[in-house]
Formats: sequence, structure tokens, C-alpha cells
Amino acid sequence: MTSAASESVATILCNSKQTRFQITNHRELDIDGVNITVTSGDKPSGKAKAKAKGEGIEILAGAKLRLKEGQRYALVGRNGTGKSTLLKAIAEKLIPGIPEETRIAILQQTRLTDEKPEDKSDTNNGDKASVLEQVIEKATAKHVIEQDIIDLTEGINSSDPFTPVKALRHLKHRKHQERLFRLDKDARLRSGARGMQARKALTAFEKVVAESNELLEQSNEDISPETLQAETQEAVDMLADLQLQVDPTRVSEIESKAKKILTGLGFSETLVQKPISSLSGGWHMRASLATALVQETDILILDEPTNFLDLLGIIWLQRYLQNLEEAENPPTLILVSHDRDFISLCTDLLILKDKQLTYFHGDFPTYEASQSERKQWLTTMKEAQDKQKAHIEKSIAANMKAGKANDDTNKLRQAKSRQKKLDNRWGLQVSARGGRFKLNRDLVGFHLTARDDIDIPPEDRPIVVNLPEPPDLRFPGALISLEKVAFRYSAKTPLVVQDITLSIGMGDRIGILGLNGAGKSTLIKLLVGETRPTSGTLNTHPRLKLAYYSQHAVEGLQSLGREEPALTALALLTREVEGELTEGDLRGLLGQLGLPGRIASDVPLCKLSGGQVVRCELARLLWRRPHCLVLDEVTTHLDYETVTVLREALRDWEGAVILVSHDRWFMRGVIEGAVGEDEETDEDDDDEEVVRRRIVYRLKGGKMDTLENGVDEFERLMEKRVKKLLQD
Repeated sequence: MTSAASESVATILCNSKQTRFQITNHRELDIDGVNITVTSGDKPSGKAKAKAKGEGIEILAGAKLRLKEGQRYALVGRNGTGKSTLLKAIAEKLIPGIPEETRIAILQQTRLTDEKPEDKSDTNNGDKASVLEQVIEKATAKHVIEQDIIDLTEGINSSDPFTPVKALRHLKHRKHQERLFRLDKDARLRSGARGMQARKALTAFEKVVAESNELLEQSNEDISPETLQAETQEAVDMLADLQLQVDPTRVSEIESKAKKILTGLGFSETLVQKPISSLSGGWHMRASLATALVQETDILILDEPTNFLDLLGIIWLQRYLQNLEEAENPPTLILVSHDRDFISLCTDLLILKDKQLTYFHGDFPTYEASQSERKQWLTTMKEAQDKQKAHIEKSIAANMKAGKANDDTNKLRQAKSRQKKLDNRWGLQVSARGGRFKLNRDLVGFHLTARDDIDIPPEDRPIVVNLPEPPDLRFPGALISLEKVAFRYSAKTPLVVQDITLSIGMGDRIGILGLNGAGKSTLIKLLVGETRPTSGTLNTHPRLKLAYYSQHAVEGLQSLGREEPALTALALLTREVEGELTEGDLRGLLGQLGLPGRIASDVPLCKLSGGQVVRCELARLLWRRPHCLVLDEVTTHLDYETVTVLREALRDWEGAVILVSHDRWFMRGVIEGAVGEDEETDEDDDDEEVVRRRIVYRLKGGKMDTLENGVDEFERLMEKRVKKLLQD
């Protein structure tokens, strides 16, 4: 059983084992032997690629996909392991065994440049559709039903008696073609007896479609009066059924739900009524998220839903998803997010690692602790068994030697018996739950020995983020200072930021929090010199080296990758350093940031995952050894573990950091210096605290105020607003 999804750049191939039993609950998934491979759509170059077989890159190999009804799963895995590919395969039902009746809604991590063209190609509502109309339309396919109603109504009201019949036949033929597509897909995904049955059903329905096509081409003269009367009545009955589906009460309920969700995601009443085509990429993503939330679904998949949301939207979404469990039939949730505080709403982990799926009930720190404890337990057990085995082998050798020397058959028999036991029964002596081992229960099936080997999980390749030490400034002074700075785009527009006074010194940690539209991006542009203040003074240190990570950095690099399809991360950096660093230095820098070896030199930018593109952008900034890092939403697209390592590196770095982020956990660590249970800190950190300032500011209405209690204070303010939004 195999299926495939074709794209312009890649094809997803999926297969799995087939159950012999009837699936009774389509709201759950329990599929064994899942294999997913991604093959390139490009012509083979003849050059071997990293981690790729001849047929493509393997994402899953013999994995078990198990999703229980109503559970909330956090999908965790390093960048490049195939999380988004797995989610797409589930959403498009490419994995054999996903019931056709299962309703799946997905928010995909798509390129912003791909969002608008897709919307503009929508011939149903076009560019004039408002945000609210577009969300309702995509969530309910309302326009399809309304168009069917229009076609049938026009046919029934026509003076030509044959028009209702023609309208009915066109409608039925289209539905037959849709069903034929589903049957064809079902026949290709199944094998064995069920596959034969599915192919028979497909063949039979192909005849139905052929007959339907003949009816479309039938002339009016060939339609008998009896057929005319019967099909006209059928058209009237079908029209009545369709009108019930767009009952004003039901439509009003859906519209009310959509408005509530859009408001929670930050849409104002004015913005909701604006044409969808006028929205920026970030607002398009919010509208797509609203569409997924409005739908009635069995499985809800959200891939990085917090991207482009401010903290108010993140907390609202967190509470909304938690409240779904109170619904009559709550959907199963699969969530991918780098935000630790946000992902805490999940009850279970779904870990994608080594081409397998592992399940764990609890949060990620607990999972890591349990894995560490199990590894230590297995290591201790193996070391003890190795010592015991060496002793037994020595005893066997002594018995064999003595038996042969004295022709003692008893000793020889004893030695052979002990050797047989050693070969057959040596290994894991406990069950999976840690209890007493029972052969018929714990080792079912054919095996070469009566015990499994003690397999100690290998160490993961550590994620390392080494920030280069900034060069000496030679003379003291503030890196950046602002005195009563204000900015407006034109004389007729209001001030975007005003009365900003700020001084940033070496080693300082400055965090900036605020809702979307508060002026954060404008302030950042002032700090990095992209914009000059309308009034006030802004000074920088003469020897300042400043590096700026923009929130649009990933989209910029992805666009560059599409313009130059052969451009790799190493080639890009080689071009930018202009000989200041050797290839070895660049490879070392990229490797330290998580782009080792052939990933840096052979994989084009357009084929890198979002997290890998972030690493490439960081390398572009860090090779210059800056004194100050200005980071605007740097954690977007990064995986869970990389965010942890980056937080630790930034917290103790010698240079200054200005951070704009809606990730509360990341902000607490980098700016406030919070240390997690699984993190380490420099021994001399206490000495640095004497000169290092750690301040969190709130930007509201263009004015900046200090948050005395930091992130917690801002979070409490947002919690109050979210509570009010959910009550309204």
C-alpha cells in the first residue's frame, strides 16, 4: 500500500501495514509500519546527497502512528527531521489506514510569498471577499452549496421544462466525479482482500460515471415524460435539502464563532471587514489559523501557530485550545511550537527521532529526565552483566581446560551447558515495565536468542551555539544611546514612537515587549540605523559592530534561494566574507550553529527547513564578531532544543543583546537571566551582574515604560485581557 503527493520540488511517498479489522472509530488513528520518504522532483545530478538513499530521504521507517481521541500532542523533533512533512502526510491522508471519514484541519508552516497567490487564485470569492467571508468560506465551503442552490433554482424557475433536469444531472455528475476520485485513491492505498474489494467498487463506479456522462449528452428529444417528471421532482427535493444546509441560524452561529476567533487573534472590527487580498503575510497566517479553528474537525493540526502572533494572541490561543476539552467531541490536537510556555497545554509528547515516533505522557523536561534515568539504568545493568559474563566465561574456560586435561566428561558437559545458557539467555532480564521477565509475554515471535540485548541509546549529536567574543572597543562609552527620540513617517501622520530615552552598554540585556502595532519594529529600525529619528538625538559608539536579525530574515533568504536555486549556505557566506575568512573557518562557524558538513555545502537554501535557514542567517551575522545583537523574533522556526541552547548562549554572552520576542520562556532566560533546571550558567556570572543591566521594557502607544517585574508583569496584564475576551 503506497500513496504519493506531488509538488513542484518534492514527492511524499507513504506506506504502512494494513489491519484486517474494521476501523470503528474514525476519530482515532492506530497504524503500524508507517514509512514516509521524500523524493526530489529535480533530475538527479549523479552526486550523492547526505542522508539520502537512491529513492529519497527517509522520514519514517516502520513507525507506529497512534493518536487517541481528544488528546493534545506536542510533536517534537529537531529541525530537518521531517515534522512538517509528517503533518502534511496526515492532513492529506497520504498514509494508508487513515479513514476517509476522518475530518482533518491543518495550519501549515507555509511561505508568506505563497500565501497571497493562492488566495488570489480563488475564483469563488476573489480579491473582494472580506476576511470574515473568506474564513467562513474556507471553513465551510459555503460557496459550493450556494452555487448549487443558484443552479438548481435557476433551472426550476426556467420556462424550459428540461432545464431543471440538465441542472440536476450536472450537479450529480460533479459529485460522481468527486466520489470516483476518492474510490480511486482508496483502491491504490489498499492491498489483499480489501484491495480487491476496493478495486471492484472502483470498476463498478466507473460505469456509473460513464452512464452519468451519457445522460449529460442526451438530447431533449430522448428524455421521456416520465423521466422528465421524476428528475424535476428530484431537483426540487435536492434544492430543499441544500437550503437546509445554509439555514440562517446555522450560518449565524458559524459567523459568530468566526468573529470571536478573529477577535482573539487580534483582528479589529475594521480589519475583519477589509478585503483578504489587502492583508500582509502575517495577517494572512492569522486568517488561516482562524479558518482551521472554525472548522468542525476530528484532528486539528497546528504547525507553529504562534508565528506572527503577539503575546495577547498567544495566550488567547493557549486558553482557547485548553477549553476545547470541554466540548462535546473535542478534536485530537497535534501541535508544533518552539514556545515552551505555549506548548505546556499539551498532555502528551509525540517525539520524531531516528525515523521513529515515540510517545510520552507528560512534558519535555520530564521526558528528558526519564530518558536520562533509563539510560543510566541500562548502562549500570550492562556494566554489571559484562563483569558477570567475564567471570562466567573465565569459569567455563577453566572447566573446559580441566575436563580435557583429566578427561572429565561431567566438567565438559557442565561447561557446554553454561556456554549454551550464556549464548541463549544473556541480555535484558526484565520486562518493559521493569518487572520479572517472562519469555511467552515479553519476547513474542521468532528470535535468535531467548533474551534481547541490552541496547543503550546512543548520545544525540549535541546542538552547539557558540557566540564569538566581541572585539575590544579600546575606549569606554555607550554602544547606543537615545535621548528623547520621536519618529513619524510624515508631517501629517501621528508619532509612531515618542520620548524614547535609552542607553545600551556592553553586556546589557534589553528586552522589549508590546503588542503588534505598538511601535516595536519602528524602534528597532531606529536602533539599527535603518531609520533616522524625527526629533531627539541618537548616538552610537564609533567602533560599534552591530548585527540585526530581522523577523523577515527567513522569508528573505528563502526568496534568495528561489532566485538562485543552486546557492548553498556555504556559498552565500563565502560570497559575503570576501576572503576575510577561509572555507575552514566558515565551515566551523556553520557547524557550530547546526549546519555541519554537506548540509552547508551541498543542500541549496531553497531545500533547507525554516530552522536551518535561521541558522544560516545567524552565521551571516556572527562572522563579523558584533558587539551588539539586535534580535527580532529569532526563535521563530527553531526547534525546541535549539531554542534552549540559544537561550543559554545569549544569556551569558559578553556583548549586548536587544531582544524583541513573544516567547516568554526565552525572554526570561536571555534578558532576566533565569536558569532552568536543565541549564548551566557561568561560574563568574555573579561578578558580571555588577555591571550587566537586565531590563524589560513595555512599548505601548509609542511610549516605553520599564516593567519592574519583567515578563511576569506583562503576562499578567495580557491574562486579564484574554479572560475578558473569552467571556465576551
